[in-house]
Amino acid sequence: MSTRATLRRWHMWLGWLVGVPMLFWTVSGLVMVARPIEEVRGTALLRDPAPLSLSKPAIAPRVEGRAVESLTLAQRSEGPRWVIGFSDSSSRLADPRTGQLLPTLGAAEAVREVMSRYSGKAKVEAVARVDPANPPVDFNRPVAAWQVRMDDGTHFYVDAGSGEVAAKRTRFWRFYDFMWGLHIMDLQDRSDTHNPWIVTFALLSLAMVVMAIVLLPMATKRGSKVRRPREARPTIPS
Repeated sequence: MSTRATLRRWHMWLGWLVGVPMLFWTVSGLVMVARPIEEVRGTALLRDPAPLSLSKPAIAPRVEGRAVESLTLAQRSEGPRWVIGFSDSSSRLADPRTGQLLPTLGAAEAVREVMSRYSGKAKVEAVARVDPANPPVDFNRPVAAWQVRMDDGTHFYVDAGSGEVAAKRTRFWRFYDFMWGLHIMDLQDRSDTHNPWIVTFALLSLAMVVMAIVLLPMATKRGSKVRRPREARPTIPS
């Protein structure tokens, strides 16, 4: 069997093998560029927090001997709050007027944090506690939080310790995230861009393209050899 015939056979079988993944890559890529990323992320759904305003100097928080990783003043729906990040990755709020640690947020406080900055027209449909050991796919963080669901399909996630709106997920964001998982062939975590599936199919696709480049001049050369020149038509005298 000639080299050209062998390459053509391998090229054909590789085409069948990577055809479906290439279709998935193309369709998922089109979905991901169909809308501006700011609209997908819901950037305009939350206003910036109000400016900080303290009537008197803040009192340092009473951390009760715990190791502190970070300490910042931030605006929350109830006013300025100390946001304390502990070395064990947990967080708490403290009142800068007294330095007293505050309880973790409940459902009503989580809703207030969202609605104090919400700029959309939807209404709160439900509030649910997020289990850090089994977070929803569209949050995927081992953090104690509250999920605030809006009636337009948007989800807000509020960190129960820091009171921060940690994530906002529009209805299209969740579809976008699924397509991203399809694009990188990681539908479970949707984060591993170097998994064996995508590496293998990318290498096979590259091999198919290289074969096509090698075959192209062979096919052109062969076609020019088999093409016969046109016979000259006899000229009929007038």
